[in-house]
Amino acid sequence: MSATRTDATTALVREAAAAGAGRLILDPEVLASYRHDQAAPGLLAAGTPAAVARPTTTAEVQAAVRAAARAGVPIVPRGAGSGLSGGANAIDGCLVISLERMSKILDLDPAALTATVQPGVINLALRKAAAAEELQYAPDPASYEFSTIGGNVATNAGGLCCVKYGVTRDALLGLEAVRADGEVLRVGRATRKGVVGYDLTSLLCGSEGTLAIVTEATVRLLPMPPAAHTLAASFPRLDAAGEAINAITRRHRPSMLELMDRTTIGAVETLQPMELDLDAEAMLFARSDAGRFEGAEEIAAMAKLCEQAGADVVLITDEEAEGQLLIAARRLALPALERRGATLLDDVAVPLTAVPALLRGIERIAERAGVLIGTFGHAGDGNMHPTIVYDQTDADAVARARTAFDAILALALELGGTVTGEHGVGLLKRDAAARELAGSLDLQRAIKTVFDPAGLLNPDKAPWATS
Repeated sequence: MSATRTDATTALVREAAAAGAGRLILDPEVLASYRHDQAAPGLLAAGTPAAVARPTTTAEVQAAVRAAARAGVPIVPRGAGSGLSGGANAIDGCLVISLERMSKILDLDPAALTATVQPGVINLALRKAAAAEELQYAPDPASYEFSTIGGNVATNAGGLCCVKYGVTRDALLGLEAVRADGEVLRVGRATRKGVVGYDLTSLLCGSEGTLAIVTEATVRLLPMPPAAHTLAASFPRLDAAGEAINAITRRHRPSMLELMDRTTIGAVETLQPMELDLDAEAMLFARSDAGRFEGAEEIAAMAKLCEQAGADVVLITDEEAEGQLLIAARRLALPALERRGATLLDDVAVPLTAVPALLRGIERIAERAGVLIGTFGHAGDGNMHPTIVYDQTDADAVARARTAFDAILALALELGGTVTGEHGVGLLKRDAAARELAGSLDLQRAIKTVFDPAGLLNPDKAPWATS
């Protein structure tokens, strides 16, 4: 570390402590645990922070931000560290502001159908609190048991049920955030409608801590839906599964529509034998929560569409326990692939009609690169999770995994899609995101400059960091 950086670090620590920035962590062994998130091992840079601040109030976040700004030290905001794109990876000598201790549900109003929470609230905790009032917080990322609402906001997280209920942005009403100068910014409104000014709430959602640090979120709640009806279908051909997806989404609004390819089917069957059809090229899983009678009619109609598209096995149930058994295979997709090695999890999204072409293209990429790729994901909105399995101790295997990953991103763009549907850009996809945003990258940089003139908030993340 240079003398200049050492001086800045010393000034930062003194300033933050004096200003009341909350608990500061300086122990090197503890700092090491804040270096990176859960992105693929061996592929992304991760520095060592000078310190970690763990505030419990907005005022303490303000103090930490102001101390870093005066010392000229970059800031890396962090939630649970469960991200998959390196968005929370530290920079050498930075200040990590961990929001994990800001974990209070500040208000839950059943009459207004809203909740206001601090950013460190775990998604599952909010879901349970809402359920106690017979209400639902709809966004349900796969990490809902341990990811935070602040992290969900930072990446605009989706999930299995977003095909019907939308992603995190659709549930947001307003935000409190600390700007790069330490001032508090409040955006949004409590009303369900309102069009005054630019939509800064939506702008901050998905900005990955590069514009401001979220310290409160006000979200909308929904009435608890009826018990769901469930479907599982096996297809001998990917194209047949694609036809079923298109037919279902044209005519119905399932609360879940998920897909697994044959590589993932095989991995799941190896992990936990379920008598899955190993000759199938794809499996679909669908749920309807339209109501006891309406849901039964809708799931039966979706089953008929699967059969017409060429499914050779279709199972349906109106029992929740049986439904969970049917979709258990889908929930085991990632754990099953992780048993085979290190995983590089992607989340490209393409138009619904392009899902079969994406899956075929991924198979060709796997063959060319000599890697194992299992694909599963949210068929109802075209957001797929090609998962590359590799040996992280083998430099050649790591290189081939990265080559395959980049080829998948390029394929998604060729098919009219996007390089990230819900996991964020972070470090992992900066270059690909810059290519996708080529026509508006100057505006993206200008927005960043307005919010963060000194460039201290998560400065090495997102597309503008490539220049």
